[in-house]
Formats: sequence, C-alpha cells, structure tokens
Amino acid sequence: MPGIPAENGASAGWPRRARYNGLLTTTTDAPSQQPGFAALGLDDAIVKAVTALGYEEATPIQRAAIPVLLTGQDIIGQAGTGTGKTAAFSLPMLHRLLETPAAKKGVPRALVLVPTRELAMQVAEAIHKYAKKTALTVVPLYGGAPMDQQIRALRRGVQVVVATPGRALDHLRRTTLDLSALEILVLDEADEMLDMGFADDLEAILTATPDSRQTALFAATMAPRIASIAERHLRDPERITVKAEKRAPGKMPQIRQAAYIVSRGQKGFALGRILEFEDPASAIVFCRTRLEVDELTDTLKSHGYGAQALHGGLDQRQRDRVMQLFRTGKADVLVATDVAARGLDIDHVSHVINYDIPTAPEVYVHRIGRTGRIGREGVAITLIDPREQRTLRFIENVTKQKIEIATLPTLSALKARRLEATRGAITTRIAAGDLEETRALVQALGADFDVTDIAAAAVALLQAASDSPAGNQPDQDMPAPRAARPEFDDSRRPPRRFDGDDRRPPRRDERGARPERPSAPREGRQPRPQAGDGGGVVLSFSIGRTQGVRPGDLVGAITGEAGVTSRDLGAITILPHSSLVEVNPDVAGQVVKAMKGASIRGEQFTVKVARPTRE
Repeated sequence: MPGIPAENGASAGWPRRARYNGLLTTTTDAPSQQPGFAALGLDDAIVKAVTALGYEEATPIQRAAIPVLLTGQDIIGQAGTGTGKTAAFSLPMLHRLLETPAAKKGVPRALVLVPTRELAMQVAEAIHKYAKKTALTVVPLYGGAPMDQQIRALRRGVQVVVATPGRALDHLRRTTLDLSALEILVLDEADEMLDMGFADDLEAILTATPDSRQTALFAATMAPRIASIAERHLRDPERITVKAEKRAPGKMPQIRQAAYIVSRGQKGFALGRILEFEDPASAIVFCRTRLEVDELTDTLKSHGYGAQALHGGLDQRQRDRVMQLFRTGKADVLVATDVAARGLDIDHVSHVINYDIPTAPEVYVHRIGRTGRIGREGVAITLIDPREQRTLRFIENVTKQKIEIATLPTLSALKARRLEATRGAITTRIAAGDLEETRALVQALGADFDVTDIAAAAVALLQAASDSPAGNQPDQDMPAPRAARPEFDDSRRPPRRFDGDDRRPPRRDERGARPERPSAPREGRQPRPQAGDGGGVVLSFSIGRTQGVRPGDLVGAITGEAGVTSRDLGAITILPHSSLVEVNPDVAGQVVKAMKGASIRGEQFTVKVARPTRE
C-alpha cells in the first residue's frame, strides 16, 4: 500500500494536504502525470477488473480518496457529477473486504446509500463489475421493486448493499437487513438525499450501524447540514475537495452556456426554435413541476420529437423504460424534474436545457454537469423571463462563469442551417455511390437545362418538402418548422415543427381541467395540413381520457408503429373511453394493421374505421 504524502507537500501527481480549523483537508488539481490504479495499492483482482473495463488512469477524486480510504480513515469528499466518485469509494471498499475476514458470515459488511433508484442500480452494477474477479456479491435495494425478491437476496448472503434510504429503513424495520457487522458505510450524493427529505431516515440508519464502522460521505456541495452530519457521525474525517481542471490558454471550454430572454408565454415557441437550430443528438429539458413535464412532453411528441417524461409520478417499470429508450437513442429528448433526474448517469447528453431557470446556483451547476462529459463538448441553454435576469447574474457570480445572452434564431438562420444539413446529406450520398438511375435522369434533363440549375431545383424541392406552410410567416408570428435530419429516414420519423398555439399557456376551466385543443385553426393562423382536407378516414381507438391518453400519445404511437408522418394525421378527439384520429385515406389500412397489438401508456387497445369525415 503506498504511503500517503506528507502534509503541506505533494509530489507530482499527488494531492496536497493541509489542516484548516483542525480538519485535515486534501485539495487536488489535475496533475501533469496521472498514476494508474496499480500505483494506488489496490488488490490485484480489483486492478485487473478495472483494467479489463478499459480504465487506464485514475481521476483526481480517485487519486485523492482511495489511499485515504485504504487506511480506514473517514472522509468527506466534495466533487461534482461525473468525476468518478463511484470508483473512488467502491475500489478501496472492495479491497478492504477482500483483505479482512468477515466477522459475521452472510450479513452485509458494506452499505452504500444513494438518493434515487436509478443511482442505486447504476452503483450496484458498477460495484458488480469491479468485483467480477472476486467472490464478493452486491445487492441493490430500492423502492418500486418487489420486497420479497430483495428479502430472498439478503437471506442468501451478501457483502455489499446499495440502497435508497427509504427502502433500507423498510428492511431495517422488518429485520431483514442486519447492519450489526457493518464495516464500511458510504453516503453518496449526501446533499441530494437531504434535499429530498431523507434526513430522518439517514439518522435512523446511521444510528443502527456500529460505531466502529468507516464512513465516507460524498457530496457536490457542502451545506451546513452536511457539516452537522459529519460532526455527529464521522470520526476525525479528512475532507477532500476536487478543484476543476485548469484548461490550457485558448482551449475551448467543454460546456457552452447561453441564455435566451423570452416571456413565459413564448417559452414553447422558443424551445422549438432552439431545438431545431441546435439539432441535439440527445437533450435533457428541466422543468419545475410534473404537470409542466407532461404538457411539454406531449407538445414535443405531437411535433415529431422522440420525447419522454421523467418525474416522480412514474412507477419503476415506467422509469426503467424511459431511461432505456433514452440511453439507446430511441428517445432524444428527456423532459424531467430535478428530483426525478437526480442520480442519472448518462454519458451521451449533448444538450441540457433549463426550461425554468433554477433559483440555486448549486442546482444549475448540477444540471449542466450532465453534459460535456468524458472530454466531449456540451451545451447548456437556459430560458429566462425578463424579470429573472437578476437570478442569472447571481448564478454567474457564484459559478464565476459567463453565460452568453443569445438571440433566438431567425427563419433565415434556420434556412441556412437546413441548407448546410442538405449539403452534408448530398455529400454523403455521393460518396455512397449507386446513382446510376438518377444520373441517367440528370443526363436526360441536361439536354435542355444547365446541370447547375437541375441540382438547384432538386435541392429546392427537398427544402420545400421539409418546410411547413408557416415557413413564410414573419418570425414573431410563427415558430419555425423542424428540418428533417439528413441521416434520418422520414418514413420512420415525422418532420418536427411547432404550431403557434405552443406560445400560449393552456387555458383551464373552473374545475382546473384543460379543454381539448380545437381542430379548427384560429383566426390569423395559417392552417396546418389536415388529412381530412381531401376526404380523410377517421379511426376509432378503444382508449381515451380515462386511461390518461393525450393527443401526443396517439401521434407518437401512430408515427412510431405505422411508419407514417404527422402530415398524414388530422384532427384528434379524445373521449372518455375512446379516441378519434383522422388519417390520410392512403395510409388508413397501414395504420390499422400496424397498431394491432400496440399499447399506449401500458394499455392495450383496438383500432377500427369509425366513419368518413364530414366535408
């Protein structure tokens, strides 16, 4: 085991340590030479497992925390999201369990407490991978999963338990979780657990553990409540703080931060413009309330986005499905509340959008920390009301980072972006070859027209096919249409666009219910193309408002399953126990056939032709 560097001195690649107000403190910067895991004194089986996973260099928090934890000392670790905290506490924990025999067989020797179910699963999976070449076992305990299944797993014997506070306390009260022989306790994302109201649960769990245990507390921020817990339950802890990596002069920052000043009623319109212009590979949109998440998700779905909602109202099965869709790229926009998104570990998020500006700088930092990971560049965008500019300045002052005030993209800018995307698609298509048939057509037209004019006409037709009828409306009157991505097949994904209604907050009746959007366009708006304009077919779905169905659910299900676009759909009427959807006659049979066996919000349904649309 390597020795810990002396206080007030550090060799290259090691943390600096000093005492401040009696608390031993370690501060780390990004060193020029980064030692590997083998140099940290870990067991060979653990080093081999980590190496097999492709990890070559330890992160600053790992280099600082692992040597201290290997000595058995308590620590308080302060590091942001995505810094490698899981390995920082897991690897020395596994090492100590392998190094010392169990005092009591079959009962947990280590407990990791995390704020959310998603994080419990992720941490348990990571520990399982680290311990792959050992006999150590890990079990996750979280709400929403069958209690009897977890009880059987505990009875079989386990060395490491990863749990949410609520479920851990449930097992303690049932006496199915025995902490009498606990050697190591980890509080991960402790600040988040306190924010979520787990203070009393944490106190009860900590009280049920032996005083002789080693405790590691990790948090992104060090609020007074964290210090209070540390004072009561940790023994002479060393505090480790990871500073942000210093970038070389002129190096582009990893996260581009921007803010758009728009009124509350214009946020839906602004979001549509931004999503089209930015064209994110994957994005998380943060909202304040569940209702706002649901309504915004429906709006995005109805305009062709693969959006999914994530909030506390979803059960575990629904949450798992949403996260699987997002991780595999089948959903590219995740609309979430802060509480629901806590603990999510997703590496491929390209954009974070604050639909509502957070009032606490710590929350802002935590949100945007989900993009720009693993050396990638990220984008953080915030929509603010003119009255919220003071809050934005406050966040800038605390974070010491400049947030650019940007102007919403104009229609001309969007058209330029679409032309650039078309250029890329054409270049890719030329490189792919196999153009004999279309080349013959061009050669035939070349006898009468200039080849440049032929190509320009083809590009114009492609642009016209992706433009909405609102494309010629003034910027301030109509949101811009969504340009189809060149790499996507339009038969699988409808074009994305926002209607003018999205700029207006939903009106409610005296009972607080939101009325259905009328199918007829409002005066002054150019009507959206409707399937019924040419004599459409109305399909009846045996599922309606009682099952929680919304127009966006129907649009998303039909376009996703039947391979049609939103242009093939017309008016949608949601009734208590059924729904009516007007579709283009050319695809009506295709939709009926494709929707057999499909489900919406977990409910099975049937589809049949209801009646012709009245002219």
